[in-house]
Amino acid sequence: MQHAPEPTPSDDLYIDAAYDMIVVSNRLPVDYERAPDGSTTWKGSPGGLVTALEPIMRTTEGAWVGWAGVADMEFDPFEHDGISIIPVPLSADELEEYYEGFSNDTLWPLYHDVIAPPSFHREWWDSYVRVNRRFAEAAARAASHGAVVWVQDYQLQLVPRMLRESRPDLVIGFFNHIPFPAYGIYSQLPWRRQVVDGLLGADVIGFQRSADAGNFTRAVRRLFGYATRGTVIDVPDGNDNVRHVVARHFPISIDAAGFEEIARRPEVQARAKEIRASLGDPKTIILGVDRLDYTKGIRHRLKAFGELLRDERLSVEDVTLVQVASPSRERVETYRLLRDEIELMVGRLNGDHSTLGHQAIAYLHHGYPREEMVALYLAADVMLVTALRDGMNLVAKEYVACRFDERGVLLLSEFTGASDELRQAVLVNPHDIEGLKDAIVEAIEMPQRERARRMRALRKRVRENDVANWSATFLKTLTGSGIIAPGVPEGLTAALNRIAGTERLLVALDFDGTLAPLVDRPEDARATKRARTAIERLAAADDTRVAIVSGRALQSLREVADPPQGTLLSGSHGVELQLDSGGVTIDLRDAELAGLERLTHILEEVASGAEGAWVEWKPAGLALHTRRVPANIGATLQRMARERVEAEVPELSVRGGKGVLEFSVRPGDKGEALTRLRQHAGSSAVFYVGDDVTDEDAFAALEYEDVGVKVGQGKSLATHRVKSTEDVAELLERLADARDMARGRPSRWT
Repeated sequence: MQHAPEPTPSDDLYIDAAYDMIVVSNRLPVDYERAPDGSTTWKGSPGGLVTALEPIMRTTEGAWVGWAGVADMEFDPFEHDGISIIPVPLSADELEEYYEGFSNDTLWPLYHDVIAPPSFHREWWDSYVRVNRRFAEAAARAASHGAVVWVQDYQLQLVPRMLRESRPDLVIGFFNHIPFPAYGIYSQLPWRRQVVDGLLGADVIGFQRSADAGNFTRAVRRLFGYATRGTVIDVPDGNDNVRHVVARHFPISIDAAGFEEIARRPEVQARAKEIRASLGDPKTIILGVDRLDYTKGIRHRLKAFGELLRDERLSVEDVTLVQVASPSRERVETYRLLRDEIELMVGRLNGDHSTLGHQAIAYLHHGYPREEMVALYLAADVMLVTALRDGMNLVAKEYVACRFDERGVLLLSEFTGASDELRQAVLVNPHDIEGLKDAIVEAIEMPQRERARRMRALRKRVRENDVANWSATFLKTLTGSGIIAPGVPEGLTAALNRIAGTERLLVALDFDGTLAPLVDRPEDARATKRARTAIERLAAADDTRVAIVSGRALQSLREVADPPQGTLLSGSHGVELQLDSGGVTIDLRDAELAGLERLTHILEEVASGAEGAWVEWKPAGLALHTRRVPANIGATLQRMARERVEAEVPELSVRGGKGVLEFSVRPGDKGEALTRLRQHAGSSAVFYVGDDVTDEDAFAALEYEDVGVKVGQGKSLATHRVKSTEDVAELLERLADARDMARGRPSRWT
């Protein structure tokens, strides 16, 4: 068996340039073509992923790692349309075993709920490991220090762990474009632990649906026993440290504006009219657009349509079904058999129901360029999406984006990821043939006013959550980068309204940088007037508890926060707590006191090296503050302090923050404090807002029904962001109003 040679550092395949942003996918965003003179040419490959990432790749001068689509050929790196391309070779044997075998005859059916039986072959798995390692090595060699690497889809699930092991400095993301199955199904995979461990090498793992993220998290618990809290998984790194891995849904979308622009072109609209005329101008055209795949439910829709014709609920003179079934994986036996079955069904239905002037089904087994597809969308009165299991289904969103005339109807399987967002579609269970038939008739007979109402809502959703928003949201979660607009975002408003209805709410808030703007003298910090007023409103309610969770010593926190009556307090990162029964006394042991004495000597000596640096004493530790000194000097001081403390007092815990480095003889964090506060308050949900690195422990402790809000820039586990302390004040005002509304009182925000 011949395989492409494994790459080595000296291979000409790789280049010396280092990139800050790298995308790794099975296929490159370009297609190989051989010119008539035998030379190599490359043509851009249109697609949703390319559309989403091209602008980012050009802005960051990034590189794209992937296979060129041609077996047994190697290509040097090159640049295409502003993007650096790094081809990875595959042999014909690897194409058969890694791609057609393990990826598409093992993982694909398994991840789609075993609609077709998966095959398990050890040689396929060996090839999958070998090819994943080649992709990982290509990305590792091209990445600069601290670069962002975004790995795409189920063919490359081992790459994150391989990258983590070879390049721990990288920021690694992974997005799974297909479903992730429930554990009872996933557990059939002989290499289940290896695949999950491979994915856990990433910092952020994205899925299409929240249910998929939940399935993955449950698999992690069953296979490894790692602690999971909401969307966060605690992954041990082997050095007594824990990495917080985010696993949550980021529903992918389309270039909605691009599709609408094509749909508005006069020549495309004229083509839509030609299509209707060529079909005999029926009253209704039903359209199905799918890859020829057993997950798409093509057999189910053909069966339902045939029975409607048989029972004379539909007439072939009035209704035509157009089925576009583009070729897919035709070297895989399952797909060859499926094609034979579909074409036999189409032939029988046409033979039974077509007339000389009207064809029951127009079946098209080939793909079309985008302009032709848009014309088909405009020509179709009803779009029929009957997938039995689909990660998203972008065809549904493409149809909606094109229908600026608000005249079409979307029938959508509830087993698609798109059904989570497109709730105004006519949702169907494709396994329920009678229900599917009724839904088709309902769509055909739906009044135009109802069609327009539904389509307006669908189009609003698709426009707001387009493919650019998808990539920006994922990368913002991964890196913390991106522009944060002032105010309270729409998604956060929806989360506020949801959590406002909980029975007993705990509102937990960081102080410095969250309630109070950061100042040079910590003793001068005060909460903004608006935030203070909103906190008093919340704290006055019997069904709401307010807690202030800070790294400050408890005494300092009481002085600057001046908390309202009944406010719970957490100081020194959870080491000190003030509950309803009063504060917690810190009794230090002799060894801890000795450690504090040595720590004091070290930090005072380091702080004396720069004017503006100072040391803060806390009940169980000390903090070196460098906010008042230039950033480069502050970084040097913190590094010196860390190195000396680790050498002389190694038993201390260390925590970094904004312009501060803290050491403690008694470990604690805001996550532990939040858990204790939740238990004490008996809360059914938690609303937590914080701005610092130390607040990440609290975000990690949040559960599915909780809401976490990060203030400002920076990588974060929080699912929402606001820009400033002023936005925090507005956020708390809105939360207080929403709680009032939940109790039946009016709100000034409605």
